[in-house]
Amino acid sequence: MASLTSGLQLLATAVRYALASTELVAAPLLSRPTPCAGWDLELLLDHVSESADVMHHAITAGRVGLGPLSGNGPTKRDPVGGLHEQTTRLLAACAAGRPTHRAVAIGDRALTTSMVAIAGALELTVHGWDISVACDACRPVPPDLAAILLPLAPLLITAAARPGLFADPVSAPTDASAGDQLVAFLGRQPRHPAVTPTA
Repeated sequence: MASLTSGLQLLATAVRYALASTELVAAPLLSRPTPCAGWDLELLLDHVSESADVMHHAITAGRVGLGPLSGNGPTKRDPVGGLHEQTTRLLAACAAGRPTHRAVAIGDRALTTSMVAIAGALELTVHGWDISVACDACRPVPPDLAAILLPLAPLLITAAARPGLFADPVSAPTDASAGDQLVAFLGRQPRHPAVTPTA
């Protein structure tokens, strides 16, 4: 899996990409639509914060439960601040050097920490892209990150798992980069300057 290497390093890279997208956010944009159907930018930021909280708990506690985990959920009056708070905690957990083969309990099933982190990296990457699109920037997914996630995405997002999570794949241009292919696989129109709700 190349040298962005362990799932935790991959997740940290995805977190930093998503955080860079939040630099584009300004208060007047919070009501803007996003590529996630029915979600405005504020709701998307809250979702990313909650996802970061879940991933932090999975890495540090070895389980994923139902409902709020940390008591430090998104800050409604400052969704970017809430996201930064959660992702700072997540980055610290990624850097702590925990064993990536450790089991994480998810209901009555279990995955390794590394696999949970890879799934989290995929989610944070695509939502980092979504945030930038909502801000009319459409920042490309970093090539190294996209190159690793692209072949893993079909293993995580199967046809059976896709409903309710992602729209059907869309066609990417023949000269599409790995990042464009990744967002297209996840139901988004790559290289699209305007927000088109898809997933």
